[in-house]
Amino acid sequence: MGRWDDRERAALVALLRRTSTEKGERELVQRLADDDASPVMVLREHLAPVDLFSDPLEEAIARATEEITSCERGGIQVITLGDDHYPHRLRDVFDRPPLLFARGAVRAEDDGVAVVGSRAVSSEGRAITAELATRLVERGLTVVSGLAAGVDTAAHQAALRAGGRTVAVIGTGIRKHFPPENRDLHREVAEQGAVFSQFWPDRAPDKTTFPLRNGTMSGYSLATIIVEAGERSGTRIQARKAVEHGRPVILMRSVLDHTEWGRVTAGKPDVHVAQDTHEAMAIVDELLDRPKQLESFLSGIG
Repeated sequence: MGRWDDRERAALVALLRRTSTEKGERELVQRLADDDASPVMVLREHLAPVDLFSDPLEEAIARATEEITSCERGGIQVITLGDDHYPHRLRDVFDRPPLLFARGAVRAEDDGVAVVGSRAVSSEGRAITAELATRLVERGLTVVSGLAAGVDTAAHQAALRAGGRTVAVIGTGIRKHFPPENRDLHREVAEQGAVFSQFWPDRAPDKTTFPLRNGTMSGYSLATIIVEAGERSGTRIQARKAVEHGRPVILMRSVLDHTEWGRVTAGKPDVHVAQDTHEAMAIVDELLDRPKQLESFLSGIG
């Protein structure tokens, strides 16, 4: 999939406006990747032919171009799969979103660890979250979370206090704030890092948006740490997605103590259990050292 010009980017937006399901989006992305097809070509196939009075393709591209321009005037970046600054790690997963909206400093290469968990976090869980986020910042890593109440809020706040970079992957359109009390935190995260959404900018949250967001957060991150969670917590979806993506998962001990899915997940490949923050960070350090170990191994057999 080569780099797209402005017409191709607008054609993708027009195509996605005609695609209302996750399955449809995934099929579109697969076609663009497998056939090396251009969005303009695919859009042409979906529209009526040119007649004496109009060209539906040019009209669709013009409407999408105006939509992109309107977002950019409002400080919202529109990032497509054909853009060089689309997050590279996210690009590697099978369910990557074809379109992202962002505020803040977007980095194509961003070494981040997701710190997520229950909205109803305990005081102990909040302290663990803050310690993990601070330690990640000290290692020069980005703290990734979902800007929800509970663990997410504690992770972003601790990263900001530590002067580090933090990224939010949210389950609403980027013009929305959920929960409403995190409006100021949304702004602060965008100022010191970035906020991403895969949904149209005015999309309200619903039962489908947060699971999709969890998959995107897993794809963006080097690894996921789950601090606290209930049996029906949405973080179980992120754990499952991370396993599917081949990304490491670190479960704090309380997740195993309180959930059946945590105990099942602990038996999956590259899923680790940490008794405390010290052990969790030791696992993170081991994960960060893997590329060096692989390079040493390859040089030894070369």
